[in-house]
Amino acid sequence: MKYIIFGLGNFGASLAQKLTEQGHEVIGIDSNMEIVDAYKEKISYAICMDATDELAVSGLPLKDTDIVFVAIGEDQGANIITNALLKNLQVKRVISRAINPLHEKILQAIGVDEIINPEEETSERWAKKLSLSNVIDSYELNKDFSIIEAKVPSDCIGKTLLELDFRKKFNLLVLTIIKKVEVKSIIGKARIETRIRGVASANERLEAEDILVLFGLNKDLRLFLKQ
Repeated sequence: MKYIIFGLGNFGASLAQKLTEQGHEVIGIDSNMEIVDAYKEKISYAICMDATDELAVSGLPLKDTDIVFVAIGEDQGANIITNALLKNLQVKRVISRAINPLHEKILQAIGVDEIINPEEETSERWAKKLSLSNVIDSYELNKDFSIIEAKVPSDCIGKTLLELDFRKKFNLLVLTIIKKVEVKSIIGKARIETRIRGVASANERLEAEDILVLFGLNKDLRLFLKQ
């Protein structure tokens, strides 16, 4: 996959390096030439650029990029302008860090696809989440094993866990299934809630909106998600 990361501070640089190490093509961008020089040998491409310069940003390969990550942290104004430019340029998917609750509300108003707080989430976790398609969340137990929350692949919909035999076919363990259910309030208004089913049953039939909680080797998780 191809990524562009604006802002090579602690979080942005760490994320760029981990994605590069996983074999992805990463363009890291920062306005500080010293920082760019420090990472030009550690990530796919490192570019010195003003992220608020519309002409410069529009010259990037945005249409060929899967995800653009705005990791600019110290300059809240630059972060907001960069996100606005990217949304105006109709980038496929924009993820941005938020500095505070007000900043988060502004990003939501701009239409940023996903907003994070790096102080609460690690770059390792995000590198894995971005690398694996259909992954909703991930929890790295060590360098070899992880627990992930993943969407049900289309060819698994309508089948039971017994039929799919995850342990034999994929070398993975289904810990539980998270289902979306419709509940009604006391005044009859319906809303959707997520419910954890407990220990997964072999006769559980998978539905399109289900979320699988899987445990296994990282390499096996990647192979399964490429199905």
